[in-house]
Amino acid sequence: MKRLFTFLIIISLLCLYPLQSFADLAEGDMIVTLGENLTEEQKDSLLEEMGAPSNVQIVTVSNQEEHQYLGKYISKALIGTKAISSSAITIASQGAGITVKTKNINWVTDEMYVNALITAGVKDADIYITAPISVSGTAALTGIIKAYEISAEETIPEDVKQAANEEMVETAKLGDSIGKENAAALIAKVKEEIAKNKPKNDAELQNIIEQAAKELNVTLSDAELKALMDFFNKLMDLNIDWSQVSDQLNKAKDQISNFLKSDEGQGFLEKLKQFFIWLIDTIKSIFS
Repeated sequence: MKRLFTFLIIISLLCLYPLQSFADLAEGDMIVTLGENLTEEQKDSLLEEMGAPSNVQIVTVSNQEEHQYLGKYISKALIGTKAISSSAITIASQGAGITVKTKNINWVTDEMYVNALITAGVKDADIYITAPISVSGTAALTGIIKAYEISAEETIPEDVKQAANEEMVETAKLGDSIGKENAAALIAKVKEEIAKNKPKNDAELQNIIEQAAKELNVTLSDAELKALMDFFNKLMDLNIDWSQVSDQLNKAKDQISNFLKSDEGQGFLEKLKQFFIWLIDTIKSIFS
């Protein structure tokens, strides 16, 4: 069911006049980030793919910035020497929450981006992340946060930016072990519990993590548990608005619920049901 999240995303394809202030932004306004090493042809192709108008505000993301925010958490080889990941951020209505859709991103999932962006304090935005070729997607968060700061005229503290990037990478690494959907759900569950009742000590935090893992029917190694303990302890020491974290996580869950009730969601479930009926019949025919 967690995979259904991917189908919840609705991308707004409207424009943002250059140098607009946050106070002037309206629902549907867009800001775009482009990797500085894209060719002109690639830039034009991605802008067309995003549905960006000719006067859209563009923020350039450098490979140096990628190393600045990711260098502590992943190898230089994985970050690479070129910045190509790009994104479009569209202002959503107040209280709408965050939605993410990706293309050509092969390691970081939509849910991982949502979790990390919530940690960074991003809210009420529809985000589309893309690249001209298949990439891990780790660098995209740098551009999104940079663009959000410009569009919102709001500086996100450096330690919070670092935490958001660390969260995305650690979740992706954990996903290699327990599954991407489980990893993203585990992080979200723990943050939700922390927002409800901040643990007073390591024992309470460990209990929260282990309970979340139990609910998801996943087993964490001692090293994975320690890494999560270290990360969440660091997160709790930061100046993060946990009430907003809880609110944005609830918005994400509401989007899943609303999708399941919609005609589109019901249609998808019916197609999924028919697929499994076909799969079972096919397997039966093989052994009959």
